[in-house]
Amino acid sequence: MITTTPVAERARRRIALRLLPYLFFLYIIAYLDRVNLSYAALEMGSALGFTAEIIGFGAGIFFIGYFLLEVPGAILVERWSARAWIARIMISWGIVAVFTGFVHTPIQFYSIRFLLGASEAGFFPGIVVYLSHWFRYEDRAKAMAMFMAAQPISNIIGSPVSGLLLGIHWLGLAGWRWLFILEGVPAVLFGIVTIFYLTDWPQQATWLPEDEKQWISAELEREKKAKQTRGTLTLRQIVGVLLLAVALFFMAASVYGFNFWLPSIIKKLSGLSNLLVTLVAALPYCVGLMAVLLVGWSSDRTGERRWHAALCMIVASVGLGLSVISHRTDLAVLMFCLAAIGMYGYLPAFWSLPTSFLTGTAAAASIGVINSVGNLGGFFGPYVVGYITKRAHTFTAGVLCLSASALLAGVLVLLLPRSKPEAVN
Repeated sequence: MITTTPVAERARRRIALRLLPYLFFLYIIAYLDRVNLSYAALEMGSALGFTAEIIGFGAGIFFIGYFLLEVPGAILVERWSARAWIARIMISWGIVAVFTGFVHTPIQFYSIRFLLGASEAGFFPGIVVYLSHWFRYEDRAKAMAMFMAAQPISNIIGSPVSGLLLGIHWLGLAGWRWLFILEGVPAVLFGIVTIFYLTDWPQQATWLPEDEKQWISAELEREKKAKQTRGTLTLRQIVGVLLLAVALFFMAASVYGFNFWLPSIIKKLSGLSNLLVTLVAALPYCVGLMAVLLVGWSSDRTGERRWHAALCMIVASVGLGLSVISHRTDLAVLMFCLAAIGMYGYLPAFWSLPTSFLTGTAAAASIGVINSVGNLGGFFGPYVVGYITKRAHTFTAGVLCLSASALLAGVLVLLLPRSKPEAVN
C-alpha cells in the first residue's frame, strides 16, 4: 500500500527533484561516451582503413573491460560511498574518452576501448543500487524510468550533435576525432561536481527536513527487513539472478548491436549525407523515450514487472525482424521505431526485478553480476553484426540475429520465479 501522508508526499517529491534530474544528466554523458563510436564510424573506418569487423570488435571490447570491474564497483557503492565512486568513474572515463580521439591503429583502438569499459565499470549498477537507497519499491520503476530515459535522449541529442561534429576540421584534426574529445570533457567536469552534489544516504542529507528524513529512512528499513535473509542467497534468489543475467546478455546484444550499427544501416539503405543520417537515426530513440516513461509508469501502477519487461523484449524482436523485409528506408525506419519501443521500454521493469527479492550487499553484488554478465552481450551484438556483414556484404542476417536474441531474452524473463512485492509493501 502506497503511503499518501503529507510528509510522505513532500519527501518523495523533494528526493525525486533533487536526485533524478542530476542522475539523468550524468547518464546522458555516460551513454554519449559509450555510443558515439557508432557515429564516428561513419568516417573513422575509411580514414584509418578499419573494416566493419575491426570497428565491431572495438565497439564490443568495451564490455570486456566493463565486465571485470562491475561487481566490485557496485559493492563499493553499497559499502563505501556512492558519490565518491561515481565521481571517480566519471573523471577516469572522461579522460580515456578524450584519448580515443587520438587513436591511429587497431591495437590502439582496442586498448582504449577496453580501458574505457574498465573506467566506466560500476557506474550503471552503482546508480541502480544508489536509487534503492532513496526510493521505495513502490516508486522504484518510475525512478528507474526517469533515470533510464537518458539512454534514448542521449541518442536523440547525440545524433545531430555528432553529425555536426563530423563536419568540422579544427587544428588539423578530423571531425570524428573532435567528436570523442569534446564529448569526453563533460564527464571530467561533472565528476568533480558529483563529489559535492550527491548525498550517500538519507540520514546524511542536510537538504532533507528531519520529518521527511525519518519517514524515508523508516520506509527503507522496513522494506529491508521484509526481504532480509540470513546472509546467504536462497536457491530461488540464485536462479532469479542467473536468469536475469542471461536475459540481459541476449537483450544487450540486441540493443547494442542495433545502437551501434543503426547509422551505418540507414546510410547504406538511403545514401543520405552524414548529417541527414544522424537526424533520421534519432527518430527511433524519440519513440523509445516515450516507451520507457510509459512502461515505467504502468509497471509501478500495477506492481507487475515480469510481463512488462518480457513483452517489451518480444516487441523489440518483432520490430527488428520486420525491418529486414523491405529495402525502403521509410518502412525500415518505421520498424526500427517499433523495435525501439521494446528496447527501451523493458528497462524500468527489468531493473526493478532484482530489488524486488534482494536487499543490501546481496542486491548490490547481484545487480553487479547481472549487469556485468549481461553486458557481455554488448560485445557479442556489435561484433557479430560486423563479422556477418563483412562476409555477406549485407546487414540482413546480422539484424535477424539481433531479433532472435531479443526474443530469447523475453522468454528467459518469463521463466523467472514469481516475486512477491506485497511482502515489502
